[in-house]
Amino acid sequence: MGHIMASATPPDQVSAASQHTVHVWHDDQETVITVPHGEILRRALLQANITPYGSVSKQVNCGGRGVCATCGVRFMKGEPAPVNWHDKLAARYGYPRLSCQITVTQDITIRIITDKIMWGQRDEAARYQSEQTG
Repeated sequence: MGHIMASATPPDQVSAASQHTVHVWHDDQETVITVPHGEILRRALLQANITPYGSVSKQVNCGGRGVCATCGVRFMKGEPAPVNWHDKLAARYGYPRLSCQITVTQDITIRIITDKIMWGQRDEAARYQSEQTG
């Protein structure tokens, strides 16, 4: 298990209270990164040299604009409620959540999808469940 600080803000300017721990599972290995509150998950992953992309989409993607749907990850713990239209559809039907559309506001645990070429597959069991609906 490695621990990496992923931030565009210099470490001496980030208070401990404004940081979150992101546990990233890739295959059977866990990497722990510290991410500033409000950071976009995709950006934090890439700064920590962790790619959310498949083999093809590493080279061909939208650069975090939320239109190519290739940076999807699975949440294991701390899944935030979906905000935009694409993320709402992905969460509702069990598709991977786009890391470029996730703002880190709490500690989370995610799994990098390693068997995708471009997009991740649907997983009915991975559908988002709000605390209100169970």
